[in-house]
Amino acid sequence: MSTATTPARAAAARAKKTEPEAAAGAAVLKALWARPAARKLLILAAAAAVLVPVAAATHGSGTWPSAFTVDLTKPLTGASDWIIDNRDSHWAFLYFFGHVSGAIIGAVHAVYTVLLALGWAGVTATAALLAWRVAGARVAVVALASFAACGLLGMWVPTMRTLALMIVAVAVSVAVGALLGLAAGLSDRTFRALRPVLDTMQALPAFAYLLPVVLVFGIGVAPAVLATVVYAAPPMARLTALGLRSTDQGVMEAVESLGATGRQRLLTARLPLARRELLLGVNQTIMMALSMAVIASVIGADGLGDRVYQALSTVDVGSALAAGIPIVLLAIVLDRTTAGAASPRSSRTTARTRRATAWAAGVAVVAAAALTAGAKPWPDTWTVAIAAPVNTAKDWMVDHLYTGIPGIGGTADLAAHYTAWVLDPLRDGLQALPWWGALLLVAALAWLIGTWRTALTAVLSLAAIGVLGRWELSMDTLSQVVAAVAVTLVLGFAIAVPAARSPRVERLLRPVLDVFQTMPQFVYLIPVVALFGIGRAPAAAAAVVYALPAVVRIASEGLRRVNPGAMESARSLGATSGQQLRQVQFPLARPQLLLAVNQAVVLVLSVVIIGGLVGGGALGYEVVFGLAQGDLATGLTAGVAIACLGLMLDRVTQPTKGARDGA
Repeated sequence: MSTATTPARAAAARAKKTEPEAAAGAAVLKALWARPAARKLLILAAAAAVLVPVAAATHGSGTWPSAFTVDLTKPLTGASDWIIDNRDSHWAFLYFFGHVSGAIIGAVHAVYTVLLALGWAGVTATAALLAWRVAGARVAVVALASFAACGLLGMWVPTMRTLALMIVAVAVSVAVGALLGLAAGLSDRTFRALRPVLDTMQALPAFAYLLPVVLVFGIGVAPAVLATVVYAAPPMARLTALGLRSTDQGVMEAVESLGATGRQRLLTARLPLARRELLLGVNQTIMMALSMAVIASVIGADGLGDRVYQALSTVDVGSALAAGIPIVLLAIVLDRTTAGAASPRSSRTTARTRRATAWAAGVAVVAAAALTAGAKPWPDTWTVAIAAPVNTAKDWMVDHLYTGIPGIGGTADLAAHYTAWVLDPLRDGLQALPWWGALLLVAALAWLIGTWRTALTAVLSLAAIGVLGRWELSMDTLSQVVAAVAVTLVLGFAIAVPAARSPRVERLLRPVLDVFQTMPQFVYLIPVVALFGIGRAPAAAAAVVYALPAVVRIASEGLRRVNPGAMESARSLGATSGQQLRQVQFPLARPQLLLAVNQAVVLVLSVVIIGGLVGGGALGYEVVFGLAQGDLATGLTAGVAIACLGLMLDRVTQPTKGARDGA
């Protein structure tokens, strides 16, 4: 054999050997390209390799350039001055806004007068009878006990003031939301036009739109009701549109084939089929309106919210709790009543109807007797003062927990460590990140979890913050949100897992979650300030407590509803409990878990902004300062920046339908 042929034969053998390897590599690349997520990662890597060097060479590594900002101080200050100068003389204020304000004040006064005329017995009996009629005997007992507790706490008159304001605000919110939802549900063009408006209304912090409302209507009940309507109407509009747009097409075609007109189809088919969504919209509107009870007190709304706000200013935990508990009880009663109306119920039997009639007659007799006796307001001798013992317990906790805990130091040290080790490095890192790098990072995250439209919306929202000149403050707020969301998710998922696996744990947690979810945001600030002092740490702690119930509910429900067949298959293959959780439940519950992340972000952001009242700083302080000083330019600009930040975070954390379908 010639030695000259040996290298050629070896090369041919190597080539023949590498052919299958090359084919296998090409098959792997083809398979990766077929997967949407891998394809997006490859495209992002290629784009980063091109864009990052170009952006670094062109714009460097600094913060948002001042050349790209727009100063709105002058036009907004001019608008504020014009409103103040013409509020008492211009025809728009005299003949339009003045009549609107008068109508609202008159409606609230009329409802409050009726509630006082009914007296404690009449109001309690009416609430219990309505709850019985709509949601059953259990909810009626809850309503009876809740209104009695409001009186026992010495908060009957403030409760009636809050209830009167909420009745008017909810009625207007439901009417406005239903009209908007009706238009959006019947027209695709209107739906597309209203969606960004509703997104902005929900993302814009309440303090931001309190300022323009106060400038136009002054301080008092009218601006409080209008601010509540702006905050509470979007859920009604969204759910109304959802119910109308998801109507069974087969039913609609059948009704149309019978010759029904458009109006008849709406009244006899669309609205009845959307009943559940409509009632759920009413439920959510009530919850949102009650959450505004304390915030509205900042601009003159009397009642329970004002008591909580005054207690916050003096760090009086006992008085705040005495006023906060009735708000929670009102929320629970209204939530259970409207939820009972939305759920399908079997027809009552004749015996049950007779029992209900006898019970109602008995309540009416008791109410009539109480009214005849002249016991209209809640008797002063039937009250229980809880402020003093609660404050004593708070003082004991502060004395023993604020400092002096062996090995830990106390809550003050925990707050200092959390600020120094978590918040400060995260804030400094985000502020040091080049502005173009932040835009590219947000675009990548939004595109991975959504579509190119989602990425475009997120990038434009973040860019708008820079254009408004609030870049560094927004990065500070973002650091607080990210840190608090991380803690919320760790605690929430840790609690959701046992709640999903054990019905007993779920039953024990439900009343606790109800209370924490309906407690006003301001109430959380008072104990955390007492325990952690003033600064960013108490705002983060309050945000975690406020957002935790929603995360636990959504995550546990998603884990609980995982396909039982998949769980049984995993158990039959010998999977351990941890393996079932990691390899079956978490992957199958991914949409619900992502929704929990999204809700955690939204709720944490809302409390972090209110944390500006207790030293949270950043955008929250700007909004609070603008409201306190009547500075429309500062407050509204910071509010719009917060709305843009919330919209960006929403798009980054919530997958779209197209992304879930593999688009």
